[in-house]
Amino acid sequence: MKIIIFGGGGFIGSNITDRLLKDGHSLKIFERPGILPYRKFFSHEDLQWLTGDFFCTHDLSKALDDVDLVIHLISTTLPKDSNNDPIYDVQTNLITSINILELMVKKHIPKIIFISSGGSVYGAPKFLPIKENHPTEPMVSYGITKLAIEKYLLMYQSLFGIKVNILRVTNPYGERQRIESSQGAVGVFLNNAIQCKPIQIWGDGSVTRDYLYVSDVAEAFSAAVDYKGIHSIFNISSGVGTSLKSLVEKIELILSKKVSCNYQKARSFDVPSNILDNSLAKIELNWSPKVKLEEGLAKSAAWIQKNIPTK
Repeated sequence: MKIIIFGGGGFIGSNITDRLLKDGHSLKIFERPGILPYRKFFSHEDLQWLTGDFFCTHDLSKALDDVDLVIHLISTTLPKDSNNDPIYDVQTNLITSINILELMVKKHIPKIIFISSGGSVYGAPKFLPIKENHPTEPMVSYGITKLAIEKYLLMYQSLFGIKVNILRVTNPYGERQRIESSQGAVGVFLNNAIQCKPIQIWGDGSVTRDYLYVSDVAEAFSAAVDYKGIHSIFNISSGVGTSLKSLVEKIELILSKKVSCNYQKARSFDVPSNILDNSLAKIELNWSPKVKLEEGLAKSAAWIQKNIPTK
């Protein structure tokens, strides 16, 4: 299948790219100018690396020529900073996503897979674990924008017959996670611990999250590519909650060292617990997470120690 991956060179995207190349798909990777391929690709791997302006209709239209499926991974904001400029969040994420959908209609592209946020679209949980039909009351602009994109995707599915799969991915971590941009607690905590720097924790350490190793995320996207069932929205998660305090303890065991923590005042937008029910994905996608947190932390630590210089 000919697939374009918007954001296919980033942390999550590169792992999805590697998985889909293993499946034998023909890929186009769309990245912003200046982003170089994350590795050397072999001659048997059918991949075209494109760069362009994600906000330019001409660049998007050209990239979407002759593809069978779109994977949309690009986000210009993170949950922690999206409230600082919600107008930018909407302009750069929602409007561009609608532009992609308009171009898909014109070019008769039949399917799109979108990465949504299992960590932010639901808001404070009414029950745990959170199912896909849980109320969606996001507390940050990032989650509101993700949810708005979901609604437009479903509208275009209803109006134009575009097949939509929305993967609400919980907190991903692992190889190629961007430490410098504070992209996820696991990567930042591990890097600080390895560098003998204190870990900053907002609140008392009881905030609980559902962490998923990135290879399991990639497996879910691989399964979604071939999915032809009636469901559109899936939680992609480990289904296991881990508090920040427990995460630090596990890191200490992995690294065989004590870690210093600085506790800061709790942030108003941090919900106390977020654990997702992944049973629908298990049934419909025939997918389930395989990498336990301890194994994933060990793999992540090894990658950081190999690839990020000690300061």
